Amino acid sequence: MGAQEEAPWDLLVIGGGINGAGIARDAAGRGLSVLLVEQDDLANHTSSASTKLIHGGLRYLEYGEFRLVRESLIERERLWAIAPHIIRPLEFVLPQINSPRPAWMVRTGLFLYDHLGGRRKLPATRTVRLDRDKRGAGLKENRAKAFLYSDCWVDDSRLVVLNALDAAERGATVLTRTRFVEAERHKDHWVVTIEDSRNRRQVAARAIVNAAGPWVGEVLDTVGGSRRERSVRLIKGSHIILPRMYEGEHAFLLQNPDRRVVFTIPFEDKFTLVGTTDEPWEGAPKRPAIDASEIDYLLTTIERYFSRPVGKADIVWSFSGIRPLYEDHAADAAAVTRDYVLDLDVEDGRAPLLSVFGGKITTYRKLAEHALNALSPFFQGIRGAWTGCPALPGGDMANADFDRYFNTLRDAHPELPQSLLYRLARAYGTRASRLLQDVCRIEDLGDDFGGGLTAREIDYLMEHEWARTAEDILFRRSKLGLHVPAGTDVALTAYLAKRYCASETVGAGTTSGMDVCNRG
Repeated sequence: MGAQEEAPWDLLVIGGGINGAGIARDAAGRGLSVLLVEQDDLANHTSSASTKLIHGGLRYLEYGEFRLVRESLIERERLWAIAPHIIRPLEFVLPQINSPRPAWMVRTGLFLYDHLGGRRKLPATRTVRLDRDKRGAGLKENRAKAFLYSDCWVDDSRLVVLNALDAAERGATVLTRTRFVEAERHKDHWVVTIEDSRNRRQVAARAIVNAAGPWVGEVLDTVGGSRRERSVRLIKGSHIILPRMYEGEHAFLLQNPDRRVVFTIPFEDKFTLVGTTDEPWEGAPKRPAIDASEIDYLLTTIERYFSRPVGKADIVWSFSGIRPLYEDHAADAAAVTRDYVLDLDVEDGRAPLLSVFGGKITTYRKLAEHALNALSPFFQGIRGAWTGCPALPGGDMANADFDRYFNTLRDAHPELPQSLLYRLARAYGTRASRLLQDVCRIEDLGDDFGGGLTAREIDYLMEHEWARTAEDILFRRSKLGLHVPAGTDVALTAYLAKRYCASETVGAGTTSGMDVCNRG
């Protein structure tokens, strides 16, 4: 059936990163029919390569980004409340060792940080002497003072998946591994060509949201009659994962002589995440890899602050992403705004196109709300903003109390390892109870692929979360790739191929697995 024969979708969203998934969720909850297309996996690029923080952006105050910081700080506790399984508080230590900023300036910035966003649950900033506090252990120089402040940690790729899942459960259709090809504009609708591994087809939509991230400009190039008044500036950010650098669950914010900052964050129990870099990216967007100069920069920062020697051989894993920042023509990559701009193109009263430039993971929900508010005049009977309170899938815990829910799950499954239950609770929240339905003993979970990854969990990810490859499961739906034995990816790929061949559809019933089956 061709696009002209089908009832048009209200909204076509291009891009399955955090902004696209958030917009799809908001739109579906307002009563619109929504189709989201993503050329790869959900969170395949920028949205799984962040520093994994829900934060106001302390350093953005230095560039006068007060509106962005305030909005981010307000969103920080709001997002924690709707997703307490994948978002949790994190204490940061900001040493005044090697600081290019005087202590009074840092303290003033932290005072603003404490008061700009209506902080309620997170503790206020305080000062400690590192030589008298356990948080100074492991530092080369611990005779200075440090500031302690709090933000939140997030499992970034799971945040994307949960927004897509909520959108689907509210009626949206989510197509991964489906590429936007081109769009033709008509008076009251678009005719859009999309393509997956099996065929190319056309669909109709009353409006388009271009949330393609680094590809936002390329999408505009293929949309007939669109304007190009705004653009993105592509900045590469890279992280390395090292064996655990220090005891404790606190993070460090380390200041470098060039005034850039680097975070060290406890990661996956046994590791420390170190990042990020800010490097200009030239050329077409793609999935980047960390380069030698970035490795040297991050390792030099670690050497500057920590007594434990580390080298390239200690790097367990690295990941990089391209951040599509709004082009504000700042001279320094680190100074480019992290704010977002929404460009609504209605071209002489014809079908609307809204393009998203910039943004950061903390502000995705507010960005989506603003996007739908801008599009509301084009839809009759559309409902109002709603995403500020309802929990994301798995986040519907009494009083957003993760510990209480975990205790309940543990009591319901005393026969299962506590470490496994904790990981499942953190990943799936209350949905862990669905995954473990009718499980009475560890054998009921099926084959163990290592690291606690079982056939039951794999099947769940295929059926409900659009997982199709070993990489989807090991490095986006989880970080079990850091824990499983060598060869797990091969065994997992074989299992997925067998399962795909046994069923016609996967991923909440919306995505075909025939290409995997054919590769068998």
